[in-house]
Amino acid sequence: MNGGPDGRTAEGDGDGGDGAKLVGVVLVSHSAAVAAAVAELAAGLAGGGTLAPVAAAGGDGDGGLGTSSELISAAAATVDRGAGVAVLTDLGSAVLTVKALLAEGDELPPDTRLVDAPFVEGAVAAVVTASAGADLAAVEAAAAEAYTYRKV
Repeated sequence: MNGGPDGRTAEGDGDGGDGAKLVGVVLVSHSAAVAAAVAELAAGLAGGGTLAPVAAAGGDGDGGLGTSSELISAAAATVDRGAGVAVLTDLGSAVLTVKALLAEGDELPPDTRLVDAPFVEGAVAAVVTASAGADLAAVEAAAAEAYTYRKV
């Protein structure tokens, strides 16, 4: 896995081996360490085959806690392979930052969606589903379904 100092990770070429494009996944957290760890976990649990492109966009860009529209835009561009980008967030202001970027219209790749899902479980479901070659709607549905996962 490629992992830069900013915590971003991206694996594979985003192509399912047969030329099919895969949905990219961006994980937005207030913490660069949390975003990178969740990206690593999701990628590791996706299995050994083709891995959908995954990028972490965490922190304020200066190493502190917060969110950065620049990091989010860069991460989305990194994972965009033409099949759409699913963006999952951790907390409220991360949601607001992504919504603002979507409203601007030109800051994120076409077919970028903010996905309402739990951050960790949703990220795993999104990356696994995207890696299987599912379309953006199916990736979004799988991540959202993670709200129903029971632990006890």
